[in-house]
Formats: sequence, structure tokens, C-alpha cells
Amino acid sequence: MIKITLFGSTGLIGNEILKLLENDNDFKDVNVVSRKHIKLTSKKFNLKIIDFSNYKSYLEVIDGSDVVLAAIGTTQSKVGFNKKKYREIDFGIISKAVKASKEKNVKHFSFVSSAGADIKNKSFYLKLKGEIEKEVKLQELKSSTVYRPSLLLGKRNQTRSNWFYGIRFGESLAQLIIPLLSFLMPDNYKPIKALNVAKAMVNESKNHGTGFKIYHYRDILKLKEPFK
Repeated sequence: MIKITLFGSTGLIGNEILKLLENDNDFKDVNVVSRKHIKLTSKKFNLKIIDFSNYKSYLEVIDGSDVVLAAIGTTQSKVGFNKKKYREIDFGIISKAVKASKEKNVKHFSFVSSAGADIKNKSFYLKLKGEIEKEVKLQELKSSTVYRPSLLLGKRNQTRSNWFYGIRFGESLAQLIIPLLSFLMPDNYKPIKALNVAKAMVNESKNHGTGFKIYHYRDILKLKEPFK
């Protein structure tokens, strides 16, 4: 019976993870970490509202966990295109979570990065993802994995007003067009269902190895199948 802590439950992948955990009897306790109240549907879910800037909060919520999954992130529009705030969320939360996981002897840490992540990349977004991956690797946990999906396919929780003001509009359009062209793309940059990434993360958390690993498109598709 695995005790797990999840960061990013309201995102596209995180929401799929939450639904999988609810129906998986291998997980007895699920700490769902949030900055505000969210509605949860299972008695096995424990809502943990924390101050994401307070490191002690991470230690408290992770304490006793076997596995920590992080599918957290933001968008430029949500932070008013402020790169400093963007970094504080993407890098800040993951770095604190992985350090707390190391301190609390978590068996397995897993998080979602991005296809093309590279600390040397000129793109702010991809360089930042590369820096986060480096931070996780430096902690040298017993087991840690990075997932590098490209465009995620799936329906986000989005209000009608958000749609008309253009938030996520570009991504929604891309979800319609890019899959039609995916046969022309290198494997690592092909769009992938958020549900498949979630399945891979949940499956691997039950049968993980040791060391630091990076998973791309083909790896994720293999991992989404239940381990035998």
C-alpha cells in the first residue's frame, strides 16, 4: 500500500493522475497539495493547503510519503508574462519539493518537464525546464524520473469566458491541427494524451527502479501499460 503526495492536481496531467489514484487500490493515502481549496471525491484524498513559498510546509506534507509526483506548472498568461514570477512557480515549487523529498527519504520522485528541455537552450521556457531537471538530478534521490512530453492532448477545465478572451486558445487550436501532422514529426515531439503521461507516472511509481531517468514519447507509451 503506497502513500503518495501529488503536486499539481488541477492541471491537465495532474487531474488525470488524481482520477487514476482514486480507483487504484495500491494507493491507500493520497496527499493532494494545493494553494487553495479544491473539491475532492474520495476518502483516500487528503487536501493539504500550503504556502508554496514556505519550505517547512513541503517537509510537513511530504513526511511519510513513499512517492511524490509533481505535474505542476503555469502559463505566461497566468503570471502576466512576468518571467520572474514564472520561474518562482515552475522552478521554485519543484526545487523545494525535491529537496524535501530527499530530506524525508522518499523512495521515488517524478515530475513533468517538456520535450526539448535543455539548460543551454535559448528559449526561456526550455532552458528553465532544463534547469529544473538539473536541480532534481543533483539531489541524487533513490529514484527520480523526468517525463518530457510535447504538446499535451486533453480537455482542460476551462470556463466559457476564458475561451473567448483567448486564454489557452492557441493550445486548443494546436490540439486540433498538430495531431494531423504528427506523422511528420520526430517521435520526441509528437503530441501525446495527458492521460497516457498520467498512466505512465502512476504505473512507474509502483514499480520504479533506482537512479535518475528521463522518459520521452516512446518510453511514456510503453510505461502507460500496467507492469506485469
